[in-house]
Amino acid sequence: MNQDLKLPSVKPWVKPLVGELVEFRREVHANPELSFVEYQTTERILARLRDAGLDPVALEETGAYVDIGQGPIALGLRADIDALPILEETGLAYASVVDGVAHSCGHDIHTTVMLGVAKVLKAIDDESPLGARIRVIFQPAEEKMPGGALAVIAAGVLDEVPRILALHCEPRIDAGKIGTRIGAITSASDTIKIELLGRGGHTSRPHLTEDLVFAMSQIATNVPAVLGRRIDVRSAVSVVWGQIHAGSAPNAIPATGYLAGTMRCLDGEAWEGAGELLDEVVRQVASPYGVEVKLEHIRGVPPVINTEEETDLIEDSARAEIGSGAIVLTPQSMGGEDFAWMTNKVPGAMMRLGTRTPGGEDYDLHRGDYIPDESAIEVGVTVMAAAAIRAIAQLRAGEDD
Repeated sequence: MNQDLKLPSVKPWVKPLVGELVEFRREVHANPELSFVEYQTTERILARLRDAGLDPVALEETGAYVDIGQGPIALGLRADIDALPILEETGLAYASVVDGVAHSCGHDIHTTVMLGVAKVLKAIDDESPLGARIRVIFQPAEEKMPGGALAVIAAGVLDEVPRILALHCEPRIDAGKIGTRIGAITSASDTIKIELLGRGGHTSRPHLTEDLVFAMSQIATNVPAVLGRRIDVRSAVSVVWGQIHAGSAPNAIPATGYLAGTMRCLDGEAWEGAGELLDEVVRQVASPYGVEVKLEHIRGVPPVINTEEETDLIEDSARAEIGSGAIVLTPQSMGGEDFAWMTNKVPGAMMRLGTRTPGGEDYDLHRGDYIPDESAIEVGVTVMAAAAIRAIAQLRAGEDD
């Protein structure tokens, strides 16, 4: 889309900021905060934005947003700012000083990239007015389902935003590259909790009990299988159990049991209808065994659906700034991401930011030893700032048509 736009490179504006941004990232990394208590992180962001001559708006509890430029909003950019309840095991000089809390998902990188974008756009606007606004959003609580994005939306932050982009660290893509795809890039993610109740008894006389452990085994194996036959396989519905608890003795049938897991899905419509079907299937599977079923289906987030135009915006910007060879097709993730609430409201796309040092160690997200390559920061700022400039040019071209 509009690949023929002749736009100036943002690289001269990005390069001088790299050292400062790496320093900021390390400061945030060393001082991680959990969802909805990102008070120091928010203050650090606000201070850096004000130092750049911007006028950011603090959200009600934590998080902030800032507009750069004047006129209608051409694009929203979102970063998530919270950390995880994970013990850091990197051994870095700037490792977390908060016991049991770490930026093991790369949100410190996301925050730093969007701070850099705001500073770059401010510098460009000071030299020559942008002609439109870019709204950069620093969102709290992505890691706490159903996510802080809902609070941002409820506060009206997206009301004037016509389209939105985000990025996420990807340790399976080399630093210097980005990953994109059209359509579902992340999965819907719900939590399932099932409590079973029945008469306990001796394992020699299961006919005098509700054989609760056997009933649990049927639910654990058959519910995922039945859902896989009742829902279009292209929706990629996946039910995986993380907890199964029952009993305390090998010769006693327990009176209570508990299963918990997640249900994930790559199709938004299938996700909407899966809750009612899940309840039906669980009760049908359990019915022959006479147990009482208490099902709690906790809605998480829908899938992030990357629109074609917004994916083109990222790819065209990356192609112009870092070259076509730096763009790779990223696989769909079955992880959940609350940016989905934003892409449900306005067209948007999420970019994967490569953070693996070429030839270096492989990592995964949510691991205490995850070390992203900091050269990814410059790449992220360059692509997102270029996308902002391109979005403004597209907006203005549309106004002239």
